[in-house]
Amino acid sequence: MKIVALAGGVGGAKLADGLALILQPGELTVVVNTGDDFEHYGLKISPDLDTVCYTLAGISNPATGWGREGESWRVLAELEKLGGETWFRLGDLDLATHLERTLRLKKGDLLTEITRDFCRKWGIRHTILPMSDDTVSTIVITENEQLSFQEYFVHRHFQPVVKSFVFEHIQDAKPADGVLEAIGNADMVVICPSNPWVSIDPIVSLPGVREVLKNVPVVAVSPIIGGTAVKGPAAKMFQELGIVPSAFSVAEHYKDFLDGFVIDEIDAKMEEFIQAMGIRTLVTQTLMKNRNDREQLASEIMAYFIDRLVRRIC
Repeated sequence: MKIVALAGGVGGAKLADGLALILQPGELTVVVNTGDDFEHYGLKISPDLDTVCYTLAGISNPATGWGREGESWRVLAELEKLGGETWFRLGDLDLATHLERTLRLKKGDLLTEITRDFCRKWGIRHTILPMSDDTVSTIVITENEQLSFQEYFVHRHFQPVVKSFVFEHIQDAKPADGVLEAIGNADMVVICPSNPWVSIDPIVSLPGVREVLKNVPVVAVSPIIGGTAVKGPAAKMFQELGIVPSAFSVAEHYKDFLDGFVIDEIDAKMEEFIQAMGIRTLVTQTLMKNRNDREQLASEIMAYFIDRLVRRIC
């Protein structure tokens, strides 16, 4: 069995972890958004990539879902004392990741290679790929200005009103080696419950990705439950873009390549409308409060859609 997960952020990392718990080594490839990567204090920061890696390695902060478990903040505290910028919180353990990544990138190593080596040293048994080794920057177009994603999301606490998004340099970027091959050879692609606009769209917008997704079974899990996002600004973004934040809206956003969709029991009334788009549905408990929930949801997705999508196609 070959499964590819598309992920970004805490929600994506949780389901990717659930899939990792039930699949054998070599069966799972996680393709991670790098559109929100940026440079801070001269260091190359890959927030979504690190969140996914830390989560699958079992070393993420269980309280926040991002950062490292057992983190300390001495460097940040000293920076604050010296008048430095501390709006993006870099812990002492987390700094080691960014320092080594930055050093290796300057030596000419690819982000894909660095991530592979980090995963091996952290004991991750599955393949994690950045979506691209090229720089793609998510720009948030607001009412009054254009903001880098981290400026909008972390520094401004996602308060500015969103008008649209631009993925800078996307047409010149290439999917990282192995991304198109993994998707094309997958028995099923699972789009994790990540923000559709800023976590999944950058991946899907890379040249060739959307086309290959149309040729394999694709299942998505809604990040919107009962009209709200579990974490982050996804529902707010939908509203500001003039779209009702709902599981139905997420399914509609992906409908040109979507075969199956998972919605929470709270949104069961939307099932018939999603099915009317020709999309198979699974209604279940989708809120992942702990690792047992992650494993349970991943198991349900596999059991339900492998029979209905993969074996039907085969």
